[in-house]
Amino acid sequence: MVGLTLIRGAAAQGAVCLDGTRPGYHIHRGFGSGANSWLIQLEGGGWCNSIRSCVYRKTTRRGSSTHMEKQIPFTGILSNKPEENPDFFNWNRIKVRYCDGASFAGEGEDKVAQLQFRGQRIWRAAMEDLMSKGMHSADRALLSGCSAGGLASILHCDEFRELFPSSTKVKCLSDAGLFMDSIDVSGGHSMRNFFAGVVNLQGVAKNLPSMCTRYRDPTSCFFPQNLIDNVKTPLFILNAAYDSWQVQASLAPPAADPHGTWHDCKLNHAKCSASQIRFLQAFRIRMLNSVRSFAMSGQNGLFINSCFAHCQSERQDTWFADDSPAIGNKGIALAVGDWYFDRTGIKAIDCAYPCDKTCHNLVFK
Repeated sequence: MVGLTLIRGAAAQGAVCLDGTRPGYHIHRGFGSGANSWLIQLEGGGWCNSIRSCVYRKTTRRGSSTHMEKQIPFTGILSNKPEENPDFFNWNRIKVRYCDGASFAGEGEDKVAQLQFRGQRIWRAAMEDLMSKGMHSADRALLSGCSAGGLASILHCDEFRELFPSSTKVKCLSDAGLFMDSIDVSGGHSMRNFFAGVVNLQGVAKNLPSMCTRYRDPTSCFFPQNLIDNVKTPLFILNAAYDSWQVQASLAPPAADPHGTWHDCKLNHAKCSASQIRFLQAFRIRMLNSVRSFAMSGQNGLFINSCFAHCQSERQDTWFADDSPAIGNKGIALAVGDWYFDRTGIKAIDCAYPCDKTCHNLVFK
């Protein structure tokens, strides 16, 4: 179990959670050959897109450090055991807690509702604090994140690179962060409408990459498919082709499925009808098309497996175990390690469902 560190001096910079409390992270020091290597994991956990949802969020660990667990287990890519995490077990491993609701990218406030939208400042304060604790002399660094944290690792990847001298090997990993600007089951744009709320409420536009905002509206520039081709730092995209969160919240949210036609399919892919599977196959094809030019760069890595899953780097069973998901006999941890250390290029794309028998598919009660 790894304890919570609240960031000293963060409040003075206005780097605070939604409710004004100090942000924090969990750090487990590296040792041996990894003593000078740093792995930063940005926590995920959705977004808040309205005053109401943000006011609720600040009563939880996702909006207030008062409600955060004081200790958390480090598993998967954060594990300190070589048999659980062969390439990164002895690095300095940090989990930055997520308490802003805009993928560490907001800048603003709502005085009436007593909400602070300071994601960008939290990101900066966390990085400055870690630099003062030895990260400035890192030989190697990897910025990772899952879900909303996976989106954050794409948004902040080049900023992370700029913290270090050119001699430092710096790369980024986005796990389950490839949120698609897709049409939902009713023909609407549920995810786009949701993201528009986040971007507008939390003042995200000013912190989005100008390479994108020059040509597109801010909401489009919160979607990874419009960002990844312009990320200069080597980036690895790890994603399930049938991302279970996106199926539930973006493709078939209750508002787009008023009669509950998708209810059973969302909870268990085995209950999807033939036409629902066809809809999901079209979603997979859109995802593959969105990474086509990204994958042409030799420095980037890709692992898109045909699973109904979400966040595969933090869970031990999916990251590195005897029966972990694999594409062509290579599991996720080894694929990421081979890519990070330049042992071999990784561009792994699975055949379509139901061909993969190694998936750890999420089935919901």
